Amino acid sequence: MKYADYIKQIEIDALWSGKKHVLWTLDPHVNILSGINGVGKSTIINKVFRSINTNGDVVNHLLKGVRITVEPEDATHVRFDMIRSLDSPVLDTETLNMVDARIRSALDFQLYHLQRKYLDYQVNIGNRIIAELQQGNAEAAQQLSQAKKRFQDIVDDLFAETGKKIVRTENEIRFSQIGETLVPYQLSSGEKQMLAILLTVLVENQQHYVLFMDEPEVSLHIEWQKQLIDLILELNPNVQIILTTHSPAVIMAGWADSVTEVDDITV
Repeated sequence: MKYADYIKQIEIDALWSGKKHVLWTLDPHVNILSGINGVGKSTIINKVFRSINTNGDVVNHLLKGVRITVEPEDATHVRFDMIRSLDSPVLDTETLNMVDARIRSALDFQLYHLQRKYLDYQVNIGNRIIAELQQGNAEAAQQLSQAKKRFQDIVDDLFAETGKKIVRTENEIRFSQIGETLVPYQLSSGEKQMLAILLTVLVENQQHYVLFMDEPEVSLHIEWQKQLIDLILELNPNVQIILTTHSPAVIMAGWADSVTEVDDITV
């Protein structure tokens, strides 16, 4: 199994009952799909996302009419994840309450799974730090701990106005606020959204992977929208971002050249 560094090109036949064909050549790092409502931004992202099976197989597509070219060309799989925009209510509350009674939305459920990945990430990093220290590589061990610390610093900075800080003595993510301890499910929708994005990036442990985001700016304050892409790339410079957006703020920090209009890639 060989993993790709990034997706090089996306081709979709019959976007809408044979009326549109998509051919999109991608940048290795940042790709922003723009266009008016109803033009097909989310349809394109979702078709590509669903065409890669849960094992990341890009050779045997599950969705007919989607072809993905990757780099290197002989790679058979791609690591990927998807961030959706709306903090919508969950449908099967009985099942979810069996997991955690505090879960009330799809975003809560996503954060629940990310907490599990975060624990695995810390175990993995801890084992690597021990191995480096045993070999006398103190500098390498220190470097391994920097990504988690930077993640915590970023979240503390973003949440500073409301007085929330990550409790750094716990393995699971908890926040302190004016003497109270909060779990992620008690955050605002915007805070949950930003936490989910940054956690998703962190736990990939700086591997090459593709992050799909469908209008990630929903619920985010305009200042957070401006910082979003830069913060993602800071946590993992090897990520390839493919996102849709309506917000000019998302591209304000110098990403205008990364914007592609849907009309420019459809025939």
